Formats: sequence, C-alpha cells, structure tokens
Amino acid sequence: MNLENAKLRPLSNHEGHQNKKMAEQLDLFSEPEEKPVEKAAQPELTPRILYFDLETQKSSDEVGGWSAVQIKLMKLAVGVVWDSREQKYFTYREDEAVQLAEKLRTADLVVGFNVIGFDYTVLEGYGPFNLNKINTFDMLVDVKKVLNFRLGLNHLAQHTLNAEKSADGLMSIQWYKEGKMDKIIEYCKQDVAITRDLFLFGEKEGFLKYKTRSGKIGEFKVDWKIDRLIKAG
Repeated sequence: MNLENAKLRPLSNHEGHQNKKMAEQLDLFSEPEEKPVEKAAQPELTPRILYFDLETQKSSDEVGGWSAVQIKLMKLAVGVVWDSREQKYFTYREDEAVQLAEKLRTADLVVGFNVIGFDYTVLEGYGPFNLNKINTFDMLVDVKKVLNFRLGLNHLAQHTLNAEKSADGLMSIQWYKEGKMDKIIEYCKQDVAITRDLFLFGEKEGFLKYKTRSGKIGEFKVDWKIDRLIKAG
C-alpha cells in the first residue's frame, strides 16, 4: 500500500471512545502537575527597643571622681536589658560584659538614663566596643536640653508615674561587697522597668512631670516618638 496516497479514515465513535479511555488510564501514571506554592505573608517585626541600666562594684569616692578613666574603674556588677521584641529581661554579670555589648548592638534603639555618659563608659572598660555607634536615646540628656538643668530618674518617676526606686546605687554597691547578687539584679531590673515606663509615658503623652524649686508640680513637653528616634539615629 502506498502510504503517501492513502486517505485518512475518520475514527468511529467506538474507536474514539477506546482511545480516550486509554489516554485517561495512561494519565494515571503521569507526573502530577506542580502548582506554584504560595508563600505565607511574613509578619512584620516590631522595632527592637532595648531599655538598659547597670550597677557598679565601686562608688565614685572609691575611684576618686567622675572622669571617664575613673568611671571605668568602678567596674560592672550587673547589667540588665529589657527587650521590647522578646518581652523579657536579660541579665549580665561582669564576666558577660562582651555578651552585654553584643546584645546592645542588636537594638534598633537603646533607651537609658545617663546611659551615654555613665553606663557606656563603664562597659568600654572591658573592650573597644564602640558603643557610641549604637542608636541610643538618653533621657537625661534630653531632659537637660529641655529644662537647662538635670533631674534624676527617681524624681521624674515619683512625680510622673507615682513610682519610686526601692534603693540607690550606694546600697547596690554595699550588696555587691556582701555578695548579694540577687538583690542587685532585682534592684537593677526595677530601675530598667522605671526607665521603660517613664519613656513610654513620655512617648505616649508627650510630657513629664516634676517638682519645681518652689514645691509646685510642673510639666514639660517631650518628643519621644519611637519612629522618629529610630530614623534620627
């Protein structure tokens, strides 16, 4: 038969049905069609705000003053960080000073009270950490800029939050000499909590309260919006 001249015969209904059925059976063994996998939307991470304070082993009287060299001689007793993203405290002792510095470098913003002039200086005694490169907001510096004089953390907490510290730095140093590290840790955690709560009050309400020299309660405005502080850094 000459295939080139052969005419193609259309399939009968029966033959078409058989071919269709065979194709369906063969399809059972074919590779399934891959469908594109839809990626789940990743939750947007909130900024990591680290509220930080530390306690020292020695007082200014014991090291002879408040110069940067003398502050480093006060030595780290305990450092405490509250992490806003993880919602918990992190505690560091003297032999963990490097880890403390590393933790601070993970922040979008570090918030403290006299943190630039004091806490960072104490830590720099344990290595060239370049903590001045961390985006840091020091409430003491900002309050002084607004009022032209300094106010302590305890003073502002008393009149703004109706809260106060349970001890002071000198008591903490005494506890260190007595080996009462648990007391120092709890005291430092309380300082960090007050620092955090005072900052968040100012961030939300836009003002803080204080007692004037005449004994009256005054207010002063602050601009502590977190987004702005992060961008400014």
